[in-house]
Amino acid sequence: MSVDGVNTNAVSSSFPWDSTTNSPQLMLALLEMKLAETNKASAMEGIKNIQDTNKEKELVAKLLNEARQSKADAKAKDTTTPMSKEMIQYMDSHKLAYDKTGNDYIHYSDEWDVAITSLQSRLDSLGADTQTKMVQINDYMGQYNSYLQGANSQISKANDALTTIVRG
Repeated sequence: MSVDGVNTNAVSSSFPWDSTTNSPQLMLALLEMKLAETNKASAMEGIKNIQDTNKEKELVAKLLNEARQSKADAKAKDTTTPMSKEMIQYMDSHKLAYDKTGNDYIHYSDEWDVAITSLQSRLDSLGADTQTKMVQINDYMGQYNSYLQGANSQISKANDALTTIVRG
């Protein structure tokens, strides 16, 4: 059974009721289930955001390694090495700094330092963002569990009241 988008099958199997009940305990249980579902949805959205951030972190780590290797290659050969198109596109789209000496994308060893610093800062920022999101998800899940426990408690109280009435 679903009431206002909340799946009530979990509780309906333990307590026979419908959405037209006037029981305050069951109405409170429905409210708590709705709040639990909202927190669960927020946690799931946060998890998706973390997954997206992790994909970006993988790309930034790859670009950072590429920049470090390009710096090492430029130093070893005492020449320039070019930025990849992927690196240029990522850095431009995220407004990350890189050396623009000569108005080109070809760098000597020491010119790579700007790009490496920018990519490292971006990677650190993404890591901090992930940690913040994890704290938020943990909070949402704690609230979810609390609301479910409250709903179960209200259903139990309603069940006890009905049992008392039936037994007289």
